[in-house]
Amino acid sequence: MINLSGKTVLITGASQGIGEATAKTFVQAGANVMLTARNSDKLESLNNELGDNAECFAGDISDSSFVGSLVDFCYAHYGALDILINNAGTISPIGLIHEIKPEEWSNVIDTNLKGVFYTINSVLPKMIKKGAGIILNVSSGAAHNPLSAWSHYCSSKAGAAMLTQCLHTEYNKFGIRAMGLSPGTVATQMQLEIKESGINQVSKLDWNAHIPADWPAKALLWMCGPEANEFVGKEISLRDEAIRKKVKLI
Repeated sequence: MINLSGKTVLITGASQGIGEATAKTFVQAGANVMLTARNSDKLESLNNELGDNAECFAGDISDSSFVGSLVDFCYAHYGALDILINNAGTISPIGLIHEIKPEEWSNVIDTNLKGVFYTINSVLPKMIKKGAGIILNVSSGAAHNPLSAWSHYCSSKAGAAMLTQCLHTEYNKFGIRAMGLSPGTVATQMQLEIKESGINQVSKLDWNAHIPADWPAKALLWMCGPEANEFVGKEISLRDEAIRKKVKLI
């Protein structure tokens, strides 16, 4: 396991699913973790479970002013921020384009795309000054493939995937390591929402087809190490058996 002792990691969407598993994995690797999510009760519970290496700051990353306060709090508490993991995401409500209200569609864009920009925008100045930093964005196969009733999710993830590439293009010369992770379908609360919708082929998948949340968590940790250097600026897919082997998932 990669040793991240002395490193500080900010994880969005940390109260459940991939975010929760990532927090546990990075604490096991020795990192200090700053957790954020909208659900303050779940966040506090996880924070207490993780102990001294964790702190939390609840709020909504679709609010740029909150994100600024979050990053300030992280630096005030830990004195550093070495790794940003943009994991927060939403897919609700699931529905066809003519069925979704404009404000509902916009809410998904606000979290899945604008929220990613807000966190990156807030952490970059000090990372640039330090000449080092890791920014990992959780992507999706939906960024590259249209799916019925997911227009908001597909569009937001496609935008975030391009944002990852732009981030690499503009800031790799400053020592910023940017990558995306497309985990495939994961056994999380979001996947339950998808299954309940009964719309498109993903909702029809057997539950056993979904990977556990600790797989993408372990992949994100691996992406922080030298073995993943060849993928800097790119998106990694956990559907790729070769990647699964590199991460030692199989």
